Amino acid sequence: MGAEALVNLRRRLDALPPRHPDRVELLQSSAELYGVSRATLYRMLRQHLRPRAIRRADRGKPRKVTDAQMERYCEIVAAMKLRTTNKKGRRLSTARVIVLLEEHGIETPEGLVKPAPGVLTRPTIDRYLRERGFDQARLTRAPAVVRFQARRSNELWQFDMSPSDLKQVKQPLWIESGRGNPTLMLFSIVDDRSGYCYQEYRCVYGEDAESALRFLFNAMAPKPEDSMPFQGIPDTIYLDNGPVARSRVFQNVMESLGVKVMTHIPAGKDGYRVTARSKGKVERAFRTVKDAHETLYHFHEPQDEAEANLWLRRYLMRYNAQAHRSEPHSRIEDWVRNLSDGGFREMCSWDRFCAFAREPERRKIGIDARISVDGIPYEVDASLAGEEVVLWWGLFDRDLYIQHGDSRFGPFNPIGGPIPLHKYRKFQKSKADERAERVALLADRLGLPRAALEGSDIPASAIAAPAPKIAFIDPDPFQTISWPNPIAAKLAIASDLGMALTRLPAADRVFINDLLRESLVKRVVFAKVRERLKPRPKGAT
Repeated sequence: MGAEALVNLRRRLDALPPRHPDRVELLQSSAELYGVSRATLYRMLRQHLRPRAIRRADRGKPRKVTDAQMERYCEIVAAMKLRTTNKKGRRLSTARVIVLLEEHGIETPEGLVKPAPGVLTRPTIDRYLRERGFDQARLTRAPAVVRFQARRSNELWQFDMSPSDLKQVKQPLWIESGRGNPTLMLFSIVDDRSGYCYQEYRCVYGEDAESALRFLFNAMAPKPEDSMPFQGIPDTIYLDNGPVARSRVFQNVMESLGVKVMTHIPAGKDGYRVTARSKGKVERAFRTVKDAHETLYHFHEPQDEAEANLWLRRYLMRYNAQAHRSEPHSRIEDWVRNLSDGGFREMCSWDRFCAFAREPERRKIGIDARISVDGIPYEVDASLAGEEVVLWWGLFDRDLYIQHGDSRFGPFNPIGGPIPLHKYRKFQKSKADERAERVALLADRLGLPRAALEGSDIPASAIAAPAPKIAFIDPDPFQTISWPNPIAAKLAIASDLGMALTRLPAADRVFINDLLRESLVKRVVFAKVRERLKPRPKGAT
């Protein structure tokens, strides 16, 4: 029975209702006409015009090897392509890996794998790599993003630095001899909870701990503007694994302030997947400032970093008055509302901050109880002559402290010689603008009012009341505020008076003992001792 006869029979059956008696007669006559049974005729009608698969029945199953063997070959090919990938994304091709497998084999933990020639083909391996998830795109795909947010203000600060698009200013405030003009670097911290951003420009020769500490002190200290109440010591600082995070001085200062330092996983530490992306909030602030603020430098460039910081500060006031990323209020309002119950931790003074910023260096004291640091001679305690000690010299001052065992000595001041400044003022001439094209001529004639950068239309602060603060707790690691015990205090008093305390009258010795039982603070003790014990003539008892 041909296909045309089946089509005509199907058309005649479709014209009749499902239970019509003529359907039985029509089927019976057709079966007799073509010499087939009714069952065969029914089967031919069911199979006629039925959709058929366009693929083979064994599609997705290898024919030359088992499924487990093909899975293993795909893993080896994918591993070879991943192992040979360089930073530019170049790697071995599938065909080249198959040639290496067939000619030399690949050493695996389970032994040498060397398939027979002709078993693996490039199109088949590429198809299985895509179907089973071994392709390069899936193997190097970044892990799923986990978005986090601090619960309270000043609980977590994200800190980073980025070169400004301006690169350099015309008249830097300082230049180091022999190194050219410094780079204009943009330092930034962002409060993780509120998104409040504080930034500063600094001319530096790369990322260094000294510039980072100066910036962080300004970020934690009170600001002169009423519209910038952001201040306080954070609980945690989150940054990358750069020179600042690895600096011993930076770690010591943060430990003295009670700040926990956290660093993200560097790129390449989680296999071949990208992981260095967890500082998104501070990176977003960099992009916003460079797009919305630094692009205006095409009209007016700041002469030095002081003027650049003035313009940046005015922009940040407007930036922080904008809406929070998820809350129905501004960033500065969110920072004030979400402070801890006790308020923010108050920052210490600059002098105390300088005392914390000290870098250790192991040296040996000379036999004359002297040591030279950067060409500057210091005279230390005579008991340290010839000893191997740890020098704690400051980044921001010239006071030297020494640690020998569990004891610390100092401060020691330079005993003479010039102090090198290493910095001098230099003015650099600006380059002449090129005038060649019509667009360049038009750009030279464009103008922008300086009010766009220096305007006074700063949004009012949304603070109803001053934020509470917690007094700074000074750890005093070098005993610069108080003596560790009464014996050390008596030695210092005797040195200040220039005479042994045993030569003092009994009433004065009792006064000193009572005073030391009350307080060991140097400032208080020296003031009361000098007030009572007037200078006596030489030889007086």
